[in-house]
Amino acid sequence: MKKTIIALTAAAIMTPALVLADQAKQTPLSYHGPVETVTVTELLQDTGMLTERDAVVEGQLVKQINADTFIFSDATGEIQVEVDDDVQLPQAINASTRLRLYGEYEGGRTPEIEVDRIQVL
Repeated sequence: MKKTIIALTAAAIMTPALVLADQAKQTPLSYHGPVETVTVTELLQDTGMLTERDAVVEGQLVKQINADTFIFSDATGEIQVEVDDDVQLPQAINASTRLRLYGEYEGGRTPEIEVDRIQVL
């Protein structure tokens, strides 16, 4: 009886871990349809210290400042972006690679977008 209780307890503890491990193997959703985007110029119209808003921009990373900070450019202007450490791409990119960045725009002295996800277009 004691062994049965131990076995059931171990199974109950391991089940969530196995489900999470199985979910980690799945590929993230990669949507390639229309998305509402904003231009860099539109974002830079509001550089107030308390400004925060979700933003999706399309363009290129044209310059690397440090390990996770870049200059992003679209047809209207340039802005600094900071890429989260957990963002990974399936391929190498360069200054001509067209990208869609998803993140949060923050105004202030140095307006920037904190990037949560990058999609290669």
